Amino acid sequence: MNVHLSMQVTVLGEALMDCLQQADGQLKPLQGGSPFNLARACALQGVQTHYLNPLSNDAFGDALKASLERDGVGLPQLTSKLPTSLAVVQVVNGQPSYGFYREGIADRDYAVQAILSQLTDMTPGVLHTGSLLLIPPEHLKVLAVVQGAKALGWTISMDINMRPSVAPDLPAYVHAVKLLSQEADWLKASDEDLAVLGFASINLANAGALSTHFPNASRIALTCGGDGAWLQVDKHAAQASVPKVDVTDTVGAGDTFWGNCLADWTTTHAPGGPAPERVAYTLHRAMQAAAINCTRLGCQPPNAAELNNALR
Repeated sequence: MNVHLSMQVTVLGEALMDCLQQADGQLKPLQGGSPFNLARACALQGVQTHYLNPLSNDAFGDALKASLERDGVGLPQLTSKLPTSLAVVQVVNGQPSYGFYREGIADRDYAVQAILSQLTDMTPGVLHTGSLLLIPPEHLKVLAVVQGAKALGWTISMDINMRPSVAPDLPAYVHAVKLLSQEADWLKASDEDLAVLGFASINLANAGALSTHFPNASRIALTCGGDGAWLQVDKHAAQASVPKVDVTDTVGAGDTFWGNCLADWTTTHAPGGPAPERVAYTLHRAMQAAAINCTRLGCQPPNAAELNNALR
């Protein structure tokens, strides 16, 4: 698919409250949800960004809405009387683990046709999805949206972001993710995602093998935590190590990373030529953004000024 500059990013996914366990056992609510985080990361880089899924009319939903609005994300047309989804987050040695409460919640309260109607009324750009919406049976709605969007001319971005502890049927979940990933034009996965999918032998040294598993994706990223990341754009690849920062936690680092990749590809601010010729620059910029996020509690992506200053 031919990709033009200055495209908008539109996000289909979850917005939830991460209830972060404190040292004394109490829970501190922080806003989260991988696609929600990514939408904010994109918008903070000056990208025209929209969020599609309904938000709850409860207090948490109002807070999520306010954050999207503050960061410049276009708000969803749909609202829901169902509650906001919750996640309980424990962080050990800087690495988060999650427990989710996602039955009868607002961000799943949508109809496929309602989403496609919105996409039909918009100029085609990048439609991003992934994470919890890929878990069966929700994946069937996502598949219908993605296929409908592709027919309308949208470029599909996907962050696999596996959450095996949430899935009642892990083999069905793996099958669903493999099915949906074939629809992605741009794809991100972590080494942990690949292990769940059965591709544990793939690492930074042989990341090019991902093209055999995701042949329809022209842009692929592999993140490997503290070991660094790899990015390929139309057969042009680069690898980078993690910038040295004082880590507070890593919540939202991957979302910030991929959000900044999308931001770089959909705007004209980056130096250099077309996307394939600036793959190393895109990777460097995204890694720095993720590193800044890791110095903060919860997902707090940097804005363009903060990121540009750090890069200087």
